[in-house]
Amino acid sequence: MVISSATIPVRYAETDQMGVVYHANYLIWCEIGRTTLIEDLGFKYADMEREGVLSPVTSLNMNYKFPAKYGESVIVQTWIEEYNGIRVKYGYEIRNGKDQVCLTGTSEHVCVDKETFRPISIKKHFPEWHEVYEKNKK
Repeated sequence: MVISSATIPVRYAETDQMGVVYHANYLIWCEIGRTTLIEDLGFKYADMEREGVLSPVTSLNMNYKFPAKYGESVIVQTWIEEYNGIRVKYGYEIRNGKDQVCLTGTSEHVCVDKETFRPISIKKHFPEWHEVYEKNKK
């Protein structure tokens, strides 16, 4: 199983007046982690889009454990939690520079045809992705 890591500096614009990261910014960081994982596995999401396929979020679960703060960097770790050929569930853990867990969570995605928004089989349309995801799921 591949666990990808991305280091992100906490920017002032991502925080409130107390210097604490606003909760929605964690979702952006998870997207960065997911994109990093896909690239670490040898693919690019943009290539999938060029083929007329999108991968919308169908479910989110975010558990906030400890506040990330301005002036720190966070490390986003991302992996494939579950995969069944159509749906992918990515797992996330975000830690601060003191190795404190700030967030754990998952996001679930399904690949759809860009025109019809109907689900498609990753196994059928992207066999290389399917093989790598099968090998690297938890």
